[in-house]
Amino acid sequence: MASSKGGATSPAVLRASEMEKMSVEQLKALKEQTDLEVNLLQDSLNNIKTATGRLEITATSLHDLSLRPQGKKMLVPLTASLYVPGTLDDADKVLVDIGTGYFVEKTMNEGKDYCERKINLLKSNFDQLIELATKKKTVADEAGAILQAKLRQLAPTT
Repeated sequence: MASSKGGATSPAVLRASEMEKMSVEQLKALKEQTDLEVNLLQDSLNNIKTATGRLEITATSLHDLSLRPQGKKMLVPLTASLYVPGTLDDADKVLVDIGTGYFVEKTMNEGKDYCERKINLLKSNFDQLIELATKKKTVADEAGAILQAKLRQLAPTT
């Protein structure tokens, strides 16, 4: 990533003038590296979209659950495809999965708040990754264009 010191330059902040001074091999390596980084960022963006969608579904489910009366019969999900019959005992207490198999008992409002905070965090991260991916994509495109120009210049001489 970008160094806070003036000496090192990150590929994300390379200027076209700096890239024009690079050799063909350096440009190829830069293009491959930035393309790989863009792909990794795209995978991260997809994962964030998926997680955000799941949390939004969870928040909706919590809202729906809070509207059900105590003693209501329902199907309880054990896995994505396995449900067992159950009875709603206390709709004000929920178990929240906080990651790596850990669950915390919270009130319904605390559970909804947890979901909203996580959704906001993921959306913030998503926006930051979009910005970074856009910069990386620009660097990759510029490196590719300069590489093609250099290869065209070398072609007539060989």
